[in-house]
Amino acid sequence: MSRTATAAAAKPPVSGPVPDPGGRRLPRTLHPVAWWVWALALATAVSRTNNPLLLFLVLAVLGYVITMRRTEAPWARGFKYYLYLALTVVAIRVVFRAVFATGITPRDHFLFSLPHIPTPDWYAGIQLGGPVSLEALLSAATDGLRLACMLCCIGAANTLANPKRALRVLPGALHELGVAVTVSISVAPQLVQSVQRVHRAKRLRAGRAKGLRALRGIVVPVLEDALERSLRLASAMDSRGYGRAGTATRGSRRATGALMLLGMCGLCAGAYGLLDATAPKLLGLPAMGAGALLCFAGLRLGGRRVSRTTYRPDPWRFAEWAVAGCGVLSAVLLFANVGFNAAELNPSIYPLSWPTLPPVPAAAILLAGTAGFLAPPPSPPVRPTVPVPRTEEPK
Repeated sequence: MSRTATAAAAKPPVSGPVPDPGGRRLPRTLHPVAWWVWALALATAVSRTNNPLLLFLVLAVLGYVITMRRTEAPWARGFKYYLYLALTVVAIRVVFRAVFATGITPRDHFLFSLPHIPTPDWYAGIQLGGPVSLEALLSAATDGLRLACMLCCIGAANTLANPKRALRVLPGALHELGVAVTVSISVAPQLVQSVQRVHRAKRLRAGRAKGLRALRGIVVPVLEDALERSLRLASAMDSRGYGRAGTATRGSRRATGALMLLGMCGLCAGAYGLLDATAPKLLGLPAMGAGALLCFAGLRLGGRRVSRTTYRPDPWRFAEWAVAGCGVLSAVLLFANVGFNAAELNPSIYPLSWPTLPPVPAAAILLAGTAGFLAPPPSPPVRPTVPVPRTEEPK
């Protein structure tokens, strides 16, 4: 064997993403804010419709994007738990509508009747038990499905983006608030990761208990693990200076709070003026513009007292603009009411008929699904390299 071949055989393989000579995009992690903008815009579009066909299409789009662009992190495989939560929300909504029987008309299709419980006079207007119709259950199911789709949109953002990375791009004035929001948002991925770890440990120990008998063996370790992780997170944040008082004077803190409070009031008044056609014109765009300027001034003033550095900041490139833009454009198309009838977004159950699929809203939702290939592929998992045994040259 030659010396060159021996050196090539002794060299371990390189781990990590390798440049593709075909010119395709290299694997990288998309900016977390882009995923959150995309998910929140899609949730806003969901709030506009009550059509079950469009809602199921949203779930299909979420499933496609998550399957194509999720990473190999343990918390990134917890979308099924959000689906379980969505099914629970729909079931609770249907059960409540059946128990608190309201809105039953003689034209409804009667299904069954629950025992009626008489209520006192001060509880008038609410009926416990009684007849249950098909129209009432379908109405409750569609309302619950809309809320379930919103929860799945938030679950998709938690699955695709690491919320801790989004803390680095917040303005300095929102640093403390961003820490609290980041910790609260990361609770769900941490619980999913704890449940998966405990379930895997039970399978390794040949645990076969199911149902309520297995609940104690799962809940207690999960709560213990969550408490330990919270203590470690608090210690890490304390060692890195989170929660410090800073060098801001009392006057600057009061000025920042006043500017932010007045700015938020202006934004709320502007939103009310845009939504209410009978409101004065000053409560529309002028109030919203003034509120935005006040909030910007408060953020600039409050950001001066927080000095921080960022190691290897996340880039914002064309892929981030494309992913965020397709989500925002989907919401804008559903709110614009251009090219379709607004009644198609909320079909009536009276008379009972199969809902139609409007082409423009369906195309808008499918447009949000283009994030599945507009976003760059995630980085492959780094596996430990196995050194190749070195062979000696024959003498």
